[in-house]
Amino acid sequence: MRLSVQKFQRMNSNWILIISSSLILVSYLFNFITKKTNIPSVLLLISLGVGLRLFADSRGFYVGRVNDTLPVLGTVGLILIVLEGAMELELDRKKSKLIWQSLLAALGILLATAFTMATPLAIAYGDFHRGLLNAVPLAVISSAIAIPSVANLTDPRKKEFITYESSFSDILGIMLFNFVLMNDELTMASMLHFIVEVVGILLMSLLGCIVLVYLMSRITQHVKFFLIIALLILVYSLAKLFHLSPLLLILAFGLMMNNINLVIPNFLRKYLIHDKLDEELPVFKSITAESAFLIRTYFFVLFGFSIDLQSLTNPKVWLIGGIMVTTLYAMRAMYLKWILNIPLLPELFIAPRGLITILIFFGIPATMVLPDFSGVLLFTIISTNVIMSAGLIYYGRQTGKVIAAPELSDTSDLPAGS
Repeated sequence: MRLSVQKFQRMNSNWILIISSSLILVSYLFNFITKKTNIPSVLLLISLGVGLRLFADSRGFYVGRVNDTLPVLGTVGLILIVLEGAMELELDRKKSKLIWQSLLAALGILLATAFTMATPLAIAYGDFHRGLLNAVPLAVISSAIAIPSVANLTDPRKKEFITYESSFSDILGIMLFNFVLMNDELTMASMLHFIVEVVGILLMSLLGCIVLVYLMSRITQHVKFFLIIALLILVYSLAKLFHLSPLLLILAFGLMMNNINLVIPNFLRKYLIHDKLDEELPVFKSITAESAFLIRTYFFVLFGFSIDLQSLTNPKVWLIGGIMVTTLYAMRAMYLKWILNIPLLPELFIAPRGLITILIFFGIPATMVLPDFSGVLLFTIISTNVIMSAGLIYYGRQTGKVIAAPELSDTSDLPAGS
């Protein structure tokens, strides 16, 4: 009996290794498909997960509680993806208008979309607070999908706008969700507390970034990059326990790493070893990109595996999901055109929902989740990614240029130095 059990355990562990490595190989294959077709790899990974679930069900296989793993993988993936995107951005005074536009777009579109979505939900379920809490996840753009999707845009300003906007959307979305979750009503006291919290986050982010950059330039041991990543994850998780928005720290650290001379004050710059930072930044970028690719692959496959396809057969899900998707694109189009006065192509289409949407939704207390809303969430994620894919293909044909998105694992374009 013992031999048979040991044999089963060996077979089980071997199959786990085979499946895990095969998923990475398939994900790399999806890279080439994405480059040729502009179909987001996220859709392909989710579809793969759905296919594996159908196969497992048909064979009677049982795979534990997948949903318990998703928040952990998603959080680590979000940190790595925002960090990788931020380290590709170069700051200068000429870009202050672009950054300001991106911040206004993220804030304006987030608030307009969330409150507009919450209105029909409040009418349907008779509770505006509950409706707003469920609407916020759908109002946030997923930087985990948007950033790699614009990596090959020929216009650098469009690429940087989407990178900043989606990162700001993630940060502001988490802050808005925490505010709505902790406050049933909008009062002066709650607003004052929120403002103090934001100022505190900014100060902590600045201080934390300076410390991390100092450590980066001073650590002499060979193993250091994963130490920095571990510290970022630790600080992020501790801040989340206090319902703060530590994603701002991740964005600020990435920007600071790539813009040392502009961001670090002169009186602190003398404590840094600049040659060492210049030498190690490309390596850190590469490790971050590869790690993000790995985590994201497993996350979206497991998310697809956890999907309840029966939820998409509910007409109510299609009705509410259709209203949500129409609302988010209407709000985005009006804000981009009338407020910011910028072209709609391709910015209008690049509004995918994905990893951050799922993570925020998981934070809603079970008693506050609206009926059938997990199906609406799935409908919105799939719809926005399909629309983004179609929009990128259309924009590429209009401009006569291919804009297929390389994945985060593609580090061939990394500079030799900063």
